[in-house]
Amino acid sequence: MKLFSQRTHALAVTVLCLLAGCAIGPDFTRPAAPAVNRYTPDLSVTQTVSAPVEAGAEQRLLDTADIPEQWWTLFHSSALNSLIEQALKNNPTLQQSLAALQVAQETTYAQIGSYYPAVTAGFTPSRQKEALGSVSSSAASGAALFNLHTAQLNIGYTIDLFGGNRRAVESLQAQEDAQRFLVEAASLSLAANVVAAAVQEASLRAQITATETMIRIEQEQLDLVRRQFALGAVPEANIIAQTATMAQTKAQLSPLQKQLAQQRDLLAALSGRFPSEVSGEKFELSMLQLPQDLPLSLPSNLVQQRPDVRAAEEQLHSASAQIGVAKANMLPQLTLTATGGSMATQIDQLFKSGTGFWSLAGGITQPLFEGGALLHRKRAAEAAFDEAAAQYRSTVIGAFQNVADTLQALQFDADALQAASVAERAAADSLAIARRQVELGDIGYVSLLVTEQAYQQAVLALVQAQANRFTDTAALFQALGGGWWNRAENKEPRNRSAQQEFSGK
Repeated sequence: MKLFSQRTHALAVTVLCLLAGCAIGPDFTRPAAPAVNRYTPDLSVTQTVSAPVEAGAEQRLLDTADIPEQWWTLFHSSALNSLIEQALKNNPTLQQSLAALQVAQETTYAQIGSYYPAVTAGFTPSRQKEALGSVSSSAASGAALFNLHTAQLNIGYTIDLFGGNRRAVESLQAQEDAQRFLVEAASLSLAANVVAAAVQEASLRAQITATETMIRIEQEQLDLVRRQFALGAVPEANIIAQTATMAQTKAQLSPLQKQLAQQRDLLAALSGRFPSEVSGEKFELSMLQLPQDLPLSLPSNLVQQRPDVRAAEEQLHSASAQIGVAKANMLPQLTLTATGGSMATQIDQLFKSGTGFWSLAGGITQPLFEGGALLHRKRAAEAAFDEAAAQYRSTVIGAFQNVADTLQALQFDADALQAASVAERAAADSLAIARRQVELGDIGYVSLLVTEQAYQQAVLALVQAQANRFTDTAALFQALGGGWWNRAENKEPRNRSAQQEFSGK
């Protein structure tokens, strides 16, 4: 009999394990990478692309290069590195994203707890009075008025017959992984925003310097015109015209200074500081080195590298698991309960011989009618999966568009810088010639003013073209995913199964 009982117990355990191993609903399959081999019609990643620029370093796009974890160090600016480290440590938006990740992790752990039995303990003291006569007293003494102390342990366990809980855990784990990728996306965006803000500050400083230089030149020209007027060589109208030109140039200085002050405030906010907390970092274009070898990942790898795409993929995974949850809710639920304890009229008699009680029960519940609620919840879960699939495709297309836009911007930046450099040199030569011609009386003063304005615009265009190359280079690193996968402690999120969590593996 004992052997029969052991075999029955083993068979029951085996059956329960098999039942727990199945999960209704679709098994998630990672979407295949897009079947494309280039980002733009005229640029293939199977070859090296050069962008020669007379006024700056040559940049080469290499499909064999990988993105380093700290890609911003390629700009070779210790001030920029320090600022990004501060931002990654103190930025409240990133800290908010990290807290959301912890919420997702704890929510997953809470759902994993449903794999285990629920155990509760209780103690209930009571004072009771029962009518004597046809009904006997519950107390052994036969007294109508007595105390009753009850201590008991309750155990309840719902067997995951069709894997509804497994799918719920799977869904939450996918949401946790999605949030983990969103943390990576937030870190990447933060670093890219700091680089863009630093480059913009450097550009504004260069524009301010160029404007101040232009004001100095125009002041020198105004002094010359005044001397010429004193000698009777030029009319007073020339003084008025030069004064007006210099005033217009000075008027352009204040907006640039305002933008610079606001840019400093932005850098402070990005690094988690208040604007009143002065930072020692000041950025100049000369402090930054333009990376020459730029990585260009294969299109098939982009969906693995972009954290926003990976987050959208995990949201799709979560939606897939929710279909299984909805289907399992339509099927029978098997619950086992056990209760044991002791009951006595005197508290010191608890757990003594003759006071114990116990019960074992099992129940199966099959939903029959809930007004169509379960059916519509299943259909809603299937529609949510379709929604997540469309969102995933949209994110992938947006990622490829982002890379394509950045690649084209880099090429046009190189062309624009080359043209701006040629224009600045020509404008400088023209201004020097015009100033000598005015001194000799060969040309009118209006021609000089036109030449001065052309030179000023050429200088500002050159500065902006230089800054654009830095900004769009940082944008390329961001568009390609930023190299988060090269961080040693950042392991690939696992598609964990409920059985692994249950067994502690």
